Amino acid sequence: MKSIHSHSEEATALRVKRRKVFYIPGYDPIHPRRYRELYRTESKDQGRISGYDIELSAKHTGARYGWHVNADIDGHVTESDFEVLVWSDIVRDSMSNTSAATYAQLIKTAWIHISIGVLWRLMKLRKGPVIAALYPVVFLLGQPGFAFWLGTVVYRLLNWAMQAGVGLSIWPISMTAAVVASWCVLRWFKTNDNKSFAYYLIHDYSYSAATYGAYSPALKQRIAEFSGAIFDALHGDVDEVLVVGHSSGAHLAVSALVDVLRDGNLRTHQPALAFLSVGQVVPMVSFLPDADELRRDLHYLSEAVPLTWVDVTAPRDGCAFALCDPVAVSGVARSTQRWPLVISAAFSQTLSAARWKALRWRFFRLHFQYLWAFDRPADYDYFQISAGPVSLAERFKGRAPSKSRIVRAVSKFTKTAP
Repeated sequence: MKSIHSHSEEATALRVKRRKVFYIPGYDPIHPRRYRELYRTESKDQGRISGYDIELSAKHTGARYGWHVNADIDGHVTESDFEVLVWSDIVRDSMSNTSAATYAQLIKTAWIHISIGVLWRLMKLRKGPVIAALYPVVFLLGQPGFAFWLGTVVYRLLNWAMQAGVGLSIWPISMTAAVVASWCVLRWFKTNDNKSFAYYLIHDYSYSAATYGAYSPALKQRIAEFSGAIFDALHGDVDEVLVVGHSSGAHLAVSALVDVLRDGNLRTHQPALAFLSVGQVVPMVSFLPDADELRRDLHYLSEAVPLTWVDVTAPRDGCAFALCDPVAVSGVARSTQRWPLVISAAFSQTLSAARWKALRWRFFRLHFQYLWAFDRPADYDYFQISAGPVSLAERFKGRAPSKSRIVRAVSKFTKTAP
């Protein structure tokens, strides 16, 4: 795979000197500083591999969390201001604090996806995300089974020991010890969920399923705030406004951008508007019956003219709907569709054999690879896209979509909001 416009005279003539970047994370309860540190370390690695310099410093203006980047790529200096559009507080509020509540979410989410036929249609796209969705169900259901087995073992061993020692079976003591052992096992699984992510994934899937795909009032308000920030940036002194949406953040970015474009109060000569969606899981929401607003926004954005939308996924990312055109598979594409340009990050090609071997079974880590350095980079380079002198439109100008992308309508529900 060859880099697009990385050294061309045309890209130089149209180079970006100042850029505003908005990053919308996925369903993540963690403070956004983790993304700053990730960008700092991985941009250094990518710069060392690809031969360019990137320096991070404190954010210059604004109250939102972010950072400033100076990049020197191919002899061109570009300044980029990054802001994280935060919804981690909403994520934290949606997460249940008890195991019982999590199991209730599991049952409800499974019932919704199975009873209305969404699960079977998602399986027609990519098996990876469906397996990723079923994994926490199996894992969480297996935990009480293991806890019960261990409790039974403790009960029998104590009974045997007491009968052997005093000749009596003091079952209340054995039963209490068994219950405590079972509780400790369940508690251990929950405390160490940062290794298995089972609780986290159930919370993630249940968040959208609980409203059958409709945006909650809190999320609507937050999307409106995102739109306001993007709108203000388009009236600023920059050459490009780039919105990056990762995982669940991709469909939030879709709706935020549509709000900006639908408003219509944009300058005649505004900065270039670009949208980069990476590792998107749009069908997990857009296939639900009440996702009318999201489907409407997907259709609207797919035909937007003052915009470049590039959707990057990788078939080896088991948590994303890889190479699935989110507009088409949701059943809202029309003959006038322009976006997105669906391309592959091709992990097995853009990562060396040694690095791929180390990462191939780390599914959750691979879901974030789009934000990390590649040791065999191709035309997808997150740091050149977000901090380099070439706009998203120029970088992928003339780029053909991936041949293996899925563009057939699969969703059972295609109704859109007015």
